[in-house]
Amino acid sequence: MTTRRILYYLKIWWLMSKNSFLMFLVQKEAFAIFLFGKILRFGFFISFLYFLLSGSKTLAGYNTEQTIFFFLTFNLVDTISQFLYREVYRFRPLIVSGNFDLVLTKPVNALFRSLAGGADVIDLLMIPPLIAAICFLGIKISPNFLLIVSFVALVLNGLLIATAFHIAVLSLGIITLEVDHTVMIYRDLLNLGRFPIDIYREPLRGILTYLVPIAIMITLPAKALIGLASLKGILVAFLIGSISFFVSVRLWNFALKKYTSASS
Repeated sequence: MTTRRILYYLKIWWLMSKNSFLMFLVQKEAFAIFLFGKILRFGFFISFLYFLLSGSKTLAGYNTEQTIFFFLTFNLVDTISQFLYREVYRFRPLIVSGNFDLVLTKPVNALFRSLAGGADVIDLLMIPPLIAAICFLGIKISPNFLLIVSFVALVLNGLLIATAFHIAVLSLGIITLEVDHTVMIYRDLLNLGRFPIDIYREPLRGILTYLVPIAIMITLPAKALIGLASLKGILVAFLIGSISFFVSVRLWNFALKKYTSASS
């Protein structure tokens, strides 16, 4: 993809995101309630972790600061993906109403429009505090430069896997007309990553690592910063991320072939 093409899509994303932001800001009361709810839920869970570990001091061998760092990493990956891919939650009405036909006729990639057609301003406001909290707690862990680079790279890899999940949800939405339930299943699975995957027994731990790679999305980046990730594990993570994205795009192309337009 050329630089001009990238700038073209960035401009389109900005225009669509600006429209999405304006829709939220028009409803100021609802916007304030949703934002307050997110902050309150985040604060309650941090408090829960603190009181949970106040007695035992450790969780699966991790101290309080490390456990909270796992939770912050989970929130960072989840919040960024929700910020970027909120349009997925509005995809089913496009299919059911037949308006997806109009998306296919536009001079914009249909996958891009369906995936990133409306960013979420509430999640955008949550990202800077999350990054600040991760930096603050990460400094206490005292990682070296290589560990920091590994953490950032693995977070980006986690976002790539999250992208693959959302593309798969869109594809299944075309084939089965079900989006809401599928994306909720994804979110329920993702919530298992709030804690280090080490707390789960086999075979669930293996399933959450290789079959549904929640551990690679969330646990491994945090482990990398702490210094507990092996080079082999990191390379396998990048391989799984690449394969997940490739398979999801192939599934999307297959779903488009099965799509029956409203005019047919």
